[in-house]
Amino acid sequence: MGSDNANKLPRVGVAGCTGTISRLCVAEVMRSPKAALAGGVLRPGHAKVGSDVGEIAGAGPAGIKAIDDADALFAAADAVIDFTVPAATVRHAELVARHGKALVAATTGLNEAQESVLREASRKAAIVRAPNMSLVNAVMASAVERLARLLDDDYDIEVLNQVHRRKRDIPSGTALALGEAAAKGRGVDLKQVAVRGLDGDVPARTRGSIGFASTRGGEAAGVFSVFFYGTHDGLEITHRVHGRGLYSAVALRAALWATGQPPGLYDILDVLGEK
Repeated sequence: MGSDNANKLPRVGVAGCTGTISRLCVAEVMRSPKAALAGGVLRPGHAKVGSDVGEIAGAGPAGIKAIDDADALFAAADAVIDFTVPAATVRHAELVARHGKALVAATTGLNEAQESVLREASRKAAIVRAPNMSLVNAVMASAVERLARLLDDDYDIEVLNQVHRRKRDIPSGTALALGEAAAKGRGVDLKQVAVRGLDGDVPARTRGSIGFASTRGGEAAGVFSVFFYGTHDGLEITHRVHGRGLYSAVALRAALWATGQPPGLYDILDVLGEK
């Protein structure tokens, strides 16, 4: 009976299954009573291809070997969790559209052309797009949008992100999403008002601009702050991540929610039922 029940569970696959968060996702699926592990995929030629996916994750044997055929994983899975790199995520979006399954796309650093591929793929598949796989961060972005609408451009906005040393995209996708929320609240285009990479002798802040600052170092799981600096007062809203297990737990929740959803581009607020 247990085997029959397991066969009825949503099958969740993990892309890039040697990655820091991806390994946590594998372990999360393996211990969940609500999901079954469909497998894990790696790039062709990766040294871990053929190794047990569960052992790669440090979660014990799963009885499933890591493969290098992403098409096969999408054929076998009901949903795939993707914390990889932009080029891989674009390929995975094309595959999920072909197979009509679900994709949780948590990769950061995608450019506009790559994001447009995800939007196009979402016409044929359910895609949860979340550069930060955190319920609290989604709520924070909603709050930042409202604060930016209420506090006019007498208040300068600065977005700060502090992340581990291996993080490659600066500002992070989370920081940019918070900046987009602030810009939406102000009714402006972020590309027109963003100030990035300040250094040396720079002019005074332009009224209405939205600044970004970043730090990288150690093993910081993530600290994301938005500051509203006024002449006589100010406001700070901060989200502190205490452990990366947060991301894998929410990613699995998103994957289970997306399974069976109609095609569309969703976010964490959709998963929360707030839209």
